[in-house]
Amino acid sequence: MAVSKPNNPQARPVPPRPTPAPTPAPAAKKRELKPLEPLFVKENYIWMGIGAVIVALGMLLMTGGKNQDPNTFDTTVVYSTTRITIAPILIVLGLLVEVYALFKKPKAVAKTIAE
Repeated sequence: MAVSKPNNPQARPVPPRPTPAPTPAPAAKKRELKPLEPLFVKENYIWMGIGAVIVALGMLLMTGGKNQDPNTFDTTVVYSTTRITIAPILIVLGLLVEVYALFKKPKAVAKTIAE
């Protein structure tokens, strides 16, 4: 059996519950701020430069391939070993040197982390 609610217009609305007062946050301890060490040192930049030179050398080796006679197609010039094999290997090697330069930690930082 379903119980029906009486429809009483004289009924008072229920007041909302009061919200509890917020509790104060605990006092934050002040930390001493240490100056940030540079992300890269001179050694990292030297390795980045070496990697950039290797990539540029690979790009330079890949360019060219101009035939002496524009009416003939010489496959030995266009598909030479330098262009097809050596240049891409140099570019990938240069990119690997760049990744090494990014992840290499300076010696002073590596010593403090080990301690």
